[in-house]
Order: sequence, then C-alpha cells, then structure tokens
Amino acid sequence: MKTEIFKIDDVEKQADIIEKAAEMLKNGELVAFPTETVYGLAANGLNQQAVRSLYEAKERPSYKAFSLQIADVAMAEEIAEEITPMAKALMDKFCPGPITVILRKKKEIPSIVTGGKNTVGIRIPDNPVALAVLSKARIPLAVPSANMSSHPSPKSAMDVYNDMQGRIPLILDGGVCSIGTESTIVDCTDEFPVIIRQGAISEKEINEILRRI
Repeated sequence: MKTEIFKIDDVEKQADIIEKAAEMLKNGELVAFPTETVYGLAANGLNQQAVRSLYEAKERPSYKAFSLQIADVAMAEEIAEEITPMAKALMDKFCPGPITVILRKKKEIPSIVTGGKNTVGIRIPDNPVALAVLSKARIPLAVPSANMSSHPSPKSAMDVYNDMQGRIPLILDGGVCSIGTESTIVDCTDEFPVIIRQGAISEKEINEILRRI
C-alpha cells in the first residue's frame, strides 16, 4: 500500500483534500490526522470492518478499546446513553480540548470499538484539521494514536509516516502537535469521577470544575 501525505495549511482553501479524507473514512479506509495532543489514526467508528482494519494496522490487541472523536457536543448524544451532569460540565469547560470522557454507550456503537465493554470514551479535539475532517464526515471516528502499538506516540506527520508507511493510505500533515501530550481520560459513569489516564489536563483542573456541579 502506498502512503500519501498531504500538507494542510488552510482547511478552507484545501477543502478538496478534507473532503477526500472524509469520504475515505466513510468508505471504511484509515486516515491519520493531527490533533492538539498527538497524531491520531482514524476509522469509521460505526463500521466494524474499518475498526478491525485499525486494530490490524496498529497490531493492537482487540481487548483494548478505542475512544471516539466527534465534531461537537451535539454528536455525543448519538453515542452515549446519557450525558451525565459530570460529563457535561467537563465537556462544556474543556471541549474542544485534550479531555476524553467515558460514558455508557448506545447499542448502535459496535462492541469491537469498546473492547466488549458497555462504555465508550468521547473526545472533541482542538485542531482545525481534525475538526474539519470530523465536521465533513459527520460520523464518530475511532481514533487512537497513529503509531504501532507500544511505539512512541507521534507528534508530527513524519513520525506517523516513519512508523506506519505502507500500512495506511493517507496522512494529513497539519504540522507539529501544539500540546504533544495525550488527553486526560475521566470515567464519568459513576457517582464520582475516576481519572483513568492523567494527561494534558490536571486532576486539580478537573476537580475545580466538578466542585461547582
């Protein structure tokens, strides 16, 4: 497989490339693009075969769940059974941004995405290229980091290319990631929040918001 790289300097002027990426994703292909944290490798989160291809490309164990990225908070209602007050407060404050909230999933979300669990991570990235692709595709995308499992997370398009060349068809190069640290993951399914992964947003920042609920 040939891996193409397209440099994106202006998502509006290069709308044809954004549309191409969105169509590829809707058709079950894989596309890597930048977020503010690290580069992600995206697949159609409603397409089981596309998600299976994502596991294969990364050589990732199938029990490890993928989170879903969306274009806006409204799309979260298509994924989660309920947007809890805790999750809503965190999303209102930090989205778009480097936070992933875990909620109970709707049955429409394939279990292959969630590693068989009844919960799913939801994130809205703060990057113009990622948001342009998500807005054009209008489907939830399964988006882990764009690297082979156990390899360092990529912060540039060349990091992705060096690790995934020949495994994926398209990389959108939006420059170096502005934060370069993974998102903070917060489980919002119970009465109290549980930080599953400490990332770009600190526990102190999380707690400050949740105290106001």
